[in-house]
Amino acid sequence: MKLEIYADVLCPWCYIGKRRLTAALAEHTDRDQVEIIWRSFELAPDGSRTPGPTAAEAMTGWWGDQAPARIARIQSLGAAEGLELNLHLARPVNTFDAHRLIKLAADRDRADQMMELLLHGYHTEGLNVADAQVLQRLAGEAGLNGDEVRAVLAGDDYVEQVHTDRRRAAEHGVTGVPNLVIDGRPPVSGVQPVADLQKLLGVRTDQLTQRPGQA
Repeated sequence: MKLEIYADVLCPWCYIGKRRLTAALAEHTDRDQVEIIWRSFELAPDGSRTPGPTAAEAMTGWWGDQAPARIARIQSLGAAEGLELNLHLARPVNTFDAHRLIKLAADRDRADQMMELLLHGYHTEGLNVADAQVLQRLAGEAGLNGDEVRAVLAGDDYVEQVHTDRRRAAEHGVTGVPNLVIDGRPPVSGVQPVADLQKLLGVRTDQLTQRPGQA
């Protein structure tokens, strides 16, 4: 099975979706036969590398009086997956270089680790994931070679791959994140309940073990 995940570091739903997908795949009897590919989908391709307003402030601009309730819901759903989503600390920035490092990590079989560290760094710690020093530190924690990381950030490696993912998203009809494309089929939401994801991934119900807190 080929599982393409369109995601961006800035999206809290992508972090929630990643946790749920991990839980769903944990029950897959052929987990080692599932090929996971993280596809780049920049939510703010023209965004600055310098942090500005927080994610919570941006959401207030989008949603007005509804923002506090929506923010609380995102944080509550994140907490249910063991995540601390600090939307009042996270400050949206350009994620192009972060996506390039995910591509490097994929070539070194470390993409999941790189994505996890970027999501945690941004959403929980409030790190500037456009800052080269921050990216180098996180890449090192993901097990990437420091010289390779610095070379990528200083050059144009993986630029075309990130752009290609955006074109690929358009071809598949992906307009937001997180989105899953399973074996080339039409995209589906990547933030569905674990049980629904298990059905999509072909996990048989008689193979499932009950998750803590799952009815």
